Amino acid sequence: MQKKFFQKQPMMRKVIYSLIPILIFAIGNFGWVVLIKTFLSTFMAVFIEWLFERKKGKPVSEAVIVTGLLVGLILPPAVPFWIVIVSSSFGVVFAKMAFGGFAKNLYNPAMVGRAFVYVSFPAAVQQSWTPAVSTWGQGFGRWIASDIVTMATPVNVIRGGGDISMWKMFFGNVSGTSGETAKWLIIAAAVYLIITKTASWKIILSTLVSAFVMSGIIFLFDPTRLNPLAWIFGGSILFGAVFMATDPISAPKKERSKWIYGGLIGALSVVIGTFSLFGAGFMFALLIANTFASLIDYLNTPGKVKKS
Repeated sequence: MQKKFFQKQPMMRKVIYSLIPILIFAIGNFGWVVLIKTFLSTFMAVFIEWLFERKKGKPVSEAVIVTGLLVGLILPPAVPFWIVIVSSSFGVVFAKMAFGGFAKNLYNPAMVGRAFVYVSFPAAVQQSWTPAVSTWGQGFGRWIASDIVTMATPVNVIRGGGDISMWKMFFGNVSGTSGETAKWLIIAAAVYLIITKTASWKIILSTLVSAFVMSGIIFLFDPTRLNPLAWIFGGSILFGAVFMATDPISAPKKERSKWIYGGLIGALSVVIGTFSLFGAGFMFALLIANTFASLIDYLNTPGKVKKS
């Protein structure tokens, strides 16, 4: 009997479905380069896992397709192709296969891959933003929206004293990572994933609420900082809360733990993004929360169960 190449995972397939509209929007926003780079990151993720699993006779997990799609969508559109390859490969090897493969990883592989290239090659990643087309849809007729690769993201524009309308940030016709700009599509994806019981609404809600509250407190004492709405609609917190924080493997399993976990991610995202040299607060916040996910679950386990 012929073995299947992919391990069927209905939950992961739903995440893939929810990412497709976001990918299509990104192509219309930035150009066909987004599709090619997302395909490349997905191909590398699948290929790397296949190299590890083929000797065991195990199929490739559909979860790795999600990893590949996420890597392609959380990188700036104009990053070099080699950055995409390194990010996807590093994430799968060191955050997934090094721990034993599917369902054994402590950290979100896509975010580990992005963190590695973000810290190791800051010039190539942090200076690769590209402006969106003036009217959404023009990207379908271009390879990339512009040759200018130093366009600031909405968050950086606001930090620099500029102004971007809330509607523009909500619709998504702005610069940013390929998949994070269309907030309305991300919200629609969140609704779909929650209704289908694919993503935890508790993690999503607690992440967003804690980010809103923390940024509100900071803004109250220092009005020169980003306001809460700018944090939610101008950055990557919404995309990360829906697609990264809810990863069922690296997140806590107990229901009460999910509230704490999301709260930790949201608050740390704002603190790191506000006071550190790195603007990518959510990325580091998620990896820190991943580290403590098992401990949070343990602390929320009844005493009798702990002893047994």
